Amino acid sequence: MSYIEIKPIAIVAGKELRDRIRNRWVLAIAVVFAAFALLIAYFGAAQQGAVGFRGIEVTIASLTSLVIYLLPLIALILGFDAIVGERERGSLDLLLSLPITRLELLLGKYLGLAAALSLSTLLGFGLTGILFVAQAESGALFHYVGFVASSILMGLSFLSIAILLSTLASDRTRASGAAIGVWFFFVLVFDLILLGLLVASGGDSNSAVLPYLLLLNPADIFRILNIFSMDEVKTLYGLATVFPPELADPWLLGGVMGLWLVIPLMLAAWRFK
Repeated sequence: MSYIEIKPIAIVAGKELRDRIRNRWVLAIAVVFAAFALLIAYFGAAQQGAVGFRGIEVTIASLTSLVIYLLPLIALILGFDAIVGERERGSLDLLLSLPITRLELLLGKYLGLAAALSLSTLLGFGLTGILFVAQAESGALFHYVGFVASSILMGLSFLSIAILLSTLASDRTRASGAAIGVWFFFVLVFDLILLGLLVASGGDSNSAVLPYLLLLNPADIFRILNIFSMDEVKTLYGLATVFPPELADPWLLGGVMGLWLVIPLMLAAWRFK
């Protein structure tokens, strides 16, 4: 009976993380996140004729819109060639000839890329969070910590999808095309479809189906996690009229996001095997 060994997984994961640190990928993404966070925090109200820190909840709402577009794309680009790239370079057969199983190789690849993505996100938003410490209340800082944690969780979910695409695609070109298609669908098209359904139903926002459909998109789960707990921003986004409070429990939404992380990775492991 086969079992999973930790050492080969750690070796593969460590190599993936070192490669991303060596080629400045982690640093570049951290700088991008930090720059955007600072610009939004201090210049987000420039259109209203004001600059400076305007409140951490408003900053989180603006950052949520940015992260929904940026982080899934980064995660998909990071992982789309994890397996198919090794196959095209001819190194996959060499790796599998070593004392490592396919599942261990897949987990090592994923964990290494996940560590790189998590580290860059923590560095980028963490530097901005330090500046908030002296200007925000502890409750607001708690929201910011939750924002960073949910950002990482969403990124890891899309990374799992990218790994699945990498095991399904026959070459890097198809894998990259599929990754862009997945980003386009979840970030842009999905909400338009739901909006069309809402309009077609005559604006029946009390429909019992629509809130559950939002759970089919990790980007929407991330948005609800970060917006629904803030009453002022929740009304601005319109979520108060669409998403029932009983489904807005952070633990429930976090669990659903966790399924978005685990299920694509399980499917990838099955396909790779």
